[in-house]
Amino acid sequence: MYTALVTEAIGYIRVSTSEQADSHLGLAAQRAAIINEALRRGWHLVQVVEDAGFSDKNLNRPGMVLVLDALREKRADTLVVAKLDRLGRSLLDIAGLVTQAGTQGWALVALDLAVDTGTMTGKAMVGMMAVFAELERAMIGQRTREALRAAQARGTLVGRPRTVPDDVVTRIASERASGASLRAIADGLNASGIATAHGGQRWYASTVRAVSDTGSRKKSGA
Repeated sequence: MYTALVTEAIGYIRVSTSEQADSHLGLAAQRAAIINEALRRGWHLVQVVEDAGFSDKNLNRPGMVLVLDALREKRADTLVVAKLDRLGRSLLDIAGLVTQAGTQGWALVALDLAVDTGTMTGKAMVGMMAVFAELERAMIGQRTREALRAAQARGTLVGRPRTVPDDVVTRIASERASGASLRAIADGLNASGIATAHGGQRWYASTVRAVSDTGSRKKSGA
């Protein structure tokens, strides 16, 4: 006799500190919505895990870690939330969860938006979310590049701080003042076994120029 498999669902509820007073976003309301849906669909609700007082900055929350462990270890096969934004507001984080669900073989259900990766309609909606997540990722990358270009145009050093000792800076400045080329200074530093600003073992004309320019700006007060 064929026996239908029962969905083993695990619920997740969350409120940030600022949301705890809002009854529409409260833990009790979210829990009730998940329990009622489990009863309606005939799911076995393994557990409802909560994160109280945690923001949606990222997925590194105690309750979320427990939920993802349960899903990865096959103690549940469906993650249920009353509202999709309880998982997080970043499309990148949610898209990452969807990818993880597909890889590990569990479903994601968000009751407020009818997201259910176990259905064709739900998969289509998730596909659209993935498109916007990629757009968000591209926009973040573009903003970062533009900010770096703007900082460089202002003469601001970007990246890791340079930690060249003062005596090395003085040596470079002295040799430049005496007419030595950038390549010759680099060769001399390499011959002396002096590490670069970032701990590298080899100097190049470009790294010598960066230190020289930095020293010049410091002297001029720029």
